[in-house]
Amino acid sequence: MNEVNRQWLLNSRPSGMVSEAHFKYLETDVPEPILADGEYLVRNLYLSFEPAMRGWMDDEPSYLPPVELGQVMRSTAVAQIVRSENPDFPEGQLVQGMFGWQDYALGSGRDDMFPANLIPEGVPPTLPLTIMGGTSLTAYFGLLHIGKPTPGETVLVSGAAGATGSVAAQIAKLKGCRVIGIAGGPTKCQWLLDELKLDHVIDYKNEEIGDRLSALCPEGINVFFDNVGGRTLEAGIDHIAQFGRIVLCGAISEYNNASPAPGPNNLMNLVKFSVRMEGFIMINYMDKIDQAFADLGQWLADGKLKWKEDIQQGFDHIPATFLRLFNGANEGKQLLKLADPR
Repeated sequence: MNEVNRQWLLNSRPSGMVSEAHFKYLETDVPEPILADGEYLVRNLYLSFEPAMRGWMDDEPSYLPPVELGQVMRSTAVAQIVRSENPDFPEGQLVQGMFGWQDYALGSGRDDMFPANLIPEGVPPTLPLTIMGGTSLTAYFGLLHIGKPTPGETVLVSGAAGATGSVAAQIAKLKGCRVIGIAGGPTKCQWLLDELKLDHVIDYKNEEIGDRLSALCPEGINVFFDNVGGRTLEAGIDHIAQFGRIVLCGAISEYNNASPAPGPNNLMNLVKFSVRMEGFIMINYMDKIDQAFADLGQWLADGKLKWKEDIQQGFDHIPATFLRLFNGANEGKQLLKLADPR
């Protein structure tokens, strides 16, 4: 075991684009699990990165409390239990939890806000962070419980090459829909066409989204699963069909704005065409998680779901890896590897 616990702390709150300067490196003692509290000590193996983490850095009310200044940056991880005072979390077992940007963390099995889950033997350590993780659950609940697509409908997915968007697009195809994806750059767009078999792809870096939607969707979009916000959301609203559904999953184009961007200027379309637009977060649907895991697991076993893992390496590269989400460098689910299981 290392003699120190390396950590990246939130050092300041961004106003505008997040940078490595907003984090501070610290070395501290490895914590000891306390028997009376039923604690266990984990060693992080893989860290997961999501755009939503940018929002946790702001001192604003949200579905989770903000990360406090001087605290370890919050993130999901897959770890190995190296010492345990809790029989439910045996030493050597892999576990997924909100363990943060550090080598070692304590868990107790009693944290209701961020419950940790043991990973069954034989499951690859990255799987609970990728295709069987929170991004896939987000796609599942948002598309099926809010979008409610039916066979033959046209579904538009922005951020379609990302970890959430790619799963939403594939589920829409599995439900018999015509699916159009929006992504940035020829490599990502070609992957959507060749591997995920989407019907059409719009390269927002090289094409005008509104013009392409006019050509591809003369009768409108029935379901729009939006991960981007801003002008992309506005373009989708411009082309929404009567009784359309807009699923607000994220707005990555706006997360690093120094001040709020103007809202869509065409919201009257929601009234004119009887459209429902609804935001959500995954934890709203935890009572339905068993069915979600069953469906995702079956589609995965049948070879009907594909995904990409973008795995960076090295503790020193944690902040830079987070920034990859906002400059478009990542291809697929963004992870960082710290260590192998022992």
